[in-house]
Amino acid sequence: MLQNESVTEFILLGLTEDPEKQKMVFVIFLIFYFGTMVGNLLIIVTIKSSRTLGSPMYFFLFYLSLVDTCFSTSMAPRLIIDALSAKKIISYSECLTQVFALQFFGSMEIFVLVLMAIDRYAAICKPLHYPTIMSQKACIILIVLSWIGSFIHSMAQIILALRLPFCGSNLIDHYCCDMQPLLKLACMDIHVMNLLVVFNCGFICTSSFIILIISYIVILHSLRNHSAEGRKKALSTCTSYVIVVVLFFGPCIFIYSHPATTFPMDKIVTVFYTIGTPFLNPLIYTLRNAEVKNAMRKLWHVGITSKSKR
Repeated sequence: MLQNESVTEFILLGLTEDPEKQKMVFVIFLIFYFGTMVGNLLIIVTIKSSRTLGSPMYFFLFYLSLVDTCFSTSMAPRLIIDALSAKKIISYSECLTQVFALQFFGSMEIFVLVLMAIDRYAAICKPLHYPTIMSQKACIILIVLSWIGSFIHSMAQIILALRLPFCGSNLIDHYCCDMQPLLKLACMDIHVMNLLVVFNCGFICTSSFIILIISYIVILHSLRNHSAEGRKKALSTCTSYVIVVVLFFGPCIFIYSHPATTFPMDKIVTVFYTIGTPFLNPLIYTLRNAEVKNAMRKLWHVGITSKSKR
């Protein structure tokens, strides 16, 4: 592997260079990040504390909230701090760390969403075999494989990034470090590198999205044989999942399936799936899920009762 010798730091241009707009960026994304932390941590604590939320569906929801918390934390704090900084400098090692975090938690989110679709398929289409298919042991194995797969994917991206030579401008026209902005600055023919990035990231996003859409079509088709009440409950759950899938995969496919050229909308699209989706996920799952809302009420009631007894 070739480590870059000529560049020790990069300068991020951020979402905007307008001082007034930077103040707006600071306020807006501070609110978004705070909401993301509160919402996802509340889901994590609720699932861990509740005896009624022990099914595989909530097991995977727990990990989705955990990944969303880490994903947002790897991006949002830097964006918030840089909004008030005159010069947004990021060191070479910090930049590569951010690339790793973005790829690791992004791919982990994809894998968890796929596992959630598998769980819903087994629950709705194979109800008699569901306890066997989605046993506790099977769920743990699937999550461990997801962590391993995400790590391998992220290391592949880092190996590619380490081989990029930088000898000209160190200005990154983005608010974070990612492969496409770095490829644009590289002093080499990036055609092959870009194909590898598109094949790696773009293929994972696109193929997973197609698999998810097909699985939900099959699930919705199978609901015709269920009772009206069962159909309503399954539709509510699946609708939440489909909303999350579209919100996450749409921007993700757009970013990682085009050549290493920067479009004006790239930064906004990246914001949507790295910061916006982790913020929206808790709202989507809690507002449309009666079991989660009831468990949160019980947890709140227990907390208030224990405080009043002290």
